[in-house]
Formats: sequence, structure tokens, C-alpha cells
Amino acid sequence: MTAVPRTGDRQFHHHQRRRRPAAARRPRLPLIVLLLGALYCLTPVAWVVIASSKTSRELFTTFSFAPGTGLLENLANLSAYGGGQFWKWGLNSLLYAGVGAILSTLVSAMAGYALAKFRFRGREVLFSVILAGVLVPGIVLAVPQYLLMSAVGLAGTHWSVLLPVIINPFGIFLCRVFAAASVPESTLEAARLDGAGETRIFGTIVLPMMVQGLVTVFLLQFVGIWNNFLLPFIMLSDQDKYPITLGLYTFLGKGAGDGDLYSLVIMGSAVSVIPLIALVLVLQRFWRADLLAGGLKG
Repeated sequence: MTAVPRTGDRQFHHHQRRRRPAAARRPRLPLIVLLLGALYCLTPVAWVVIASSKTSRELFTTFSFAPGTGLLENLANLSAYGGGQFWKWGLNSLLYAGVGAILSTLVSAMAGYALAKFRFRGREVLFSVILAGVLVPGIVLAVPQYLLMSAVGLAGTHWSVLLPVIINPFGIFLCRVFAAASVPESTLEAARLDGAGETRIFGTIVLPMMVQGLVTVFLLQFVGIWNNFLLPFIMLSDQDKYPITLGLYTFLGKGAGDGDLYSLVIMGSAVSVIPLIALVLVLQRFWRADLLAGGLKG
């Protein structure tokens, strides 16, 4: 005997059929927004990569996104300019960004762990001051930092660029969040009962537990120092100590009187992005491991 569908069931299924197309169309809007955002961010990068292949003449006479014929010539001219000065600037940038990011990450880890797991008077006030430091723009601190470095005789040295970037309020904030979320109190108490000191606990237990968060802090700080222009501009006067950002700025200033230097500036800009891309590709495995661990815990 065939069951006759009731009127309420027919209305329900009809309503479901009408609602599915709207639900299917809904994810398209976020996708379109993401694609537009990616296009907005990647178009300048694509222009720099394409323009780096053009000679000085092609740069001003051909279509913006048409490839050129001077890629190897531009790279050779960039390497030969000033006796290889561009590569000296690159090594300086690696020094400032690499050493500065490592020291900053270590200091941020220690400070964030202490703020998250230790109880002491004035802890919340200190954390509020650190959060206030996140809101202070770097341009406000640049001149006082120069005066301090000048007073101790370090202005114009590598230390004048390295020391100010070691303290990173945003990195300390992130490390406090990471330590509070990833380091269980029970693990710390068990280590203390076993006789482990605080230094050993931090080095052998806390740091491995925070490694995914520390990778994020390191990457943000590395990129920030690598792209920093104002601090080296104020601190340094010797071109041999310039980072890439400041070196390319001098190229651009000289290019006003020599149009051939524009192609070198663009080639240098394209080359300067390569270490950042390589760093992201190398460190992304830590984020994948963190996402996998989160999925397994869930």
C-alpha cells in the first residue's frame, strides 16, 4: 500500500528545495572577497617581478605587465654596482633581522612565560604598560632611541639597530597568550617536585611546548626588522652598515639623476623579497603541525 505524503511534508520538502540554492550561493561571496584581496596584494609583487626583467629603456616604453629581456643583465649590474654593495646590504639585513628576531623571540618568550605563570605584585600593571607599548608607533620612539644610543656611544654602529628591536611588546603579548594556553600548571608542578630548577624547566619543558607560537613571533619580528626603514635611517650614516631597505632608498635618490638606476632598484626590490618567501616556506611546517595537533586534540 503506497503511503500518500501529507500536506505538511510536501510543504517542508518544497521549502528545503527552495532554500538549497541560496545556501549554495552563499559561500561565493567570501570566495570573491578573498580573490579580490589576493589580487590586490599580489598585483604589486607581480609587477616588481616582471619589471625586474626589463632594461631601463623597456621599463618606460613597454606595457607594465609585459616581460622584458634584461633580467640577467640587471642582476649582473646590481651585483657589480659599487663593488657588490647590494650584497653587503643584504648581509646587514640578515644580521639585523636574524639576530634581532632570535633575541627578541627569546626575550618575549621569557617575559610572556613569567607574566602567564608567575604571580607577583604589579603583574597586571606591568602587562597593561606592555599593551600600551603596542599602541605606540615606532616613529615616536625613533628619536629618543637615537639620543639614548648616542649618549652611550653606540649611534652609527650595528648595535644601534639591534638593541632597540629586542624588546617587542606585541611579541611579549603573544607569548603570554601562548604560554597560558600551551603550558599546563600540572606539568610545571611535577617538574618542580622532581627537583628541576626554573631555568631547566623553561629550557627543556616550556620552550618545546611554545615552539609553534615562538615561530609566529620570530617570523613577525623578522619581517618587521627586514622591512624596517626609519630606525636604520636615523641611526646609521655609514653606507657599509645599511640594510637593504635603506640601500635601495639611496639607489632611488641617485636614480633621479640617472635613469639607469631605476631598473637596479626594481631588481633589488625583487631580490629582497626572496629571503622572506623562503623563510615562510621553511617555517610553515610548524603551523601545519600545530593545526594537526589541534585537530587531534579536538
